[in-house]
Amino acid sequence: MRPAFHFVAESGWINDPHGITVKDGEYHLFYQYVPDSTIWAPNCHWGHARGSDLFSLEQLPVAIEPGDGDEGIWTGSLVTDDNGDTRIFYTSTAQPNIGIGRIRVASPVDRSWIEWDKGDFVADAPSGLDIIAYRDPFLVKEAVGWRMFVGAGSSDGTAMALSYSSADLDTWEYEGVALQRSTNDREPVWLGALWECPQIFDVDGRHLMVSSVWDDDVLHYAGYAVGSYADGRFDPSSWGRLTYGPSYYAPSFFRDAEGRPCLTFWMRGIADPDSGWASAHSVPHILTLEENRLVATPHPDLEKYRSSAVVGGDLPGLSGDIIWSPSTGESLRVTSAGKTVFVLDADSRNLIAKTDAESFEVPYLGGAVRIILDAQAIEISSTWGILAFAATPEGPTYSVEALHATIYPLDRQG
Repeated sequence: MRPAFHFVAESGWINDPHGITVKDGEYHLFYQYVPDSTIWAPNCHWGHARGSDLFSLEQLPVAIEPGDGDEGIWTGSLVTDDNGDTRIFYTSTAQPNIGIGRIRVASPVDRSWIEWDKGDFVADAPSGLDIIAYRDPFLVKEAVGWRMFVGAGSSDGTAMALSYSSADLDTWEYEGVALQRSTNDREPVWLGALWECPQIFDVDGRHLMVSSVWDDDVLHYAGYAVGSYADGRFDPSSWGRLTYGPSYYAPSFFRDAEGRPCLTFWMRGIADPDSGWASAHSVPHILTLEENRLVATPHPDLEKYRSSAVVGGDLPGLSGDIIWSPSTGESLRVTSAGKTVFVLDADSRNLIAKTDAESFEVPYLGGAVRIILDAQAIEISSTWGILAFAATPEGPTYSVEALHATIYPLDRQG
């Protein structure tokens, strides 16, 4: 039941990935972590993992834990300045209003990044906006100084990314709203009443804002805006939805070892409570733009774990990487121990994944489809959107039935 190519903790609950960084030839991943629990709780820690690539991450000791004025250590960002000094900026939460956090800094004790010392609180929710939620700092280096964006929502249902500037990472000045949108705006896509983890960055020479969509304590999907950015303000020209299905949430932006823009998501519903762990992270995705459409493609590091394509579609285990080029009306069927796990249909406008209990749709107007099977974790992508959900294999292997499909088993030998 435990995925082999999706990060999961040895035990406990995980959610948002963040602070994904290449350091000394290795990847570091930080994430929301509740030890000794298979359900979320507000006393989150910053978990930490490290690996030679994005698919070989091994869990390390907790980086930051509650205490010293923090009841919860929530999502944030990691940066290294021109002098080589690294800092984490995180959301510090405390009762009674955990929804409105404070931004605090932490620094590593040494270059291993194993132990971190907490520092000052550097930002609080600004007055005058009637804010009911405030969290998730995201930092970027600018031509002069640094920029920090913080997710927020107001009582009238306005989702916001707030803008701060600093010359030295120590003193921060609030400069207003970088971007906002009302929950009443539904065309061409609805983006909720609060943006969790709003991140502004550039892809292919253009700027995007990517965020999680939250409304009334319900976690929905990831959406985005394409536009122009300057001096702490984002001017949107179009809006879009990136993820579909019940699993993806909390995208985390980073640049890989080659400098390519990437996102990794929290995957909900992947769990084995009897074994003491819950939730997973998606495979990382490379980002590109096709006109005003954000395209997320599974990271090519995964391909080095492919074995030779199988004949007949029978995998030797529960991990596979499938390239499918369907025509309208065609289907792909995944079975385990002779029982259907899900069927993926291609019609003229959508891919439709059907299990015994439910079905999920993602837009599709042609081209190659990528299906990643990894125990419970199912990810489906094309240039039109990405879909993820949890599956329950009946036995120790998967079998894939489809025309026009190339099916690669995934294993650690490659």
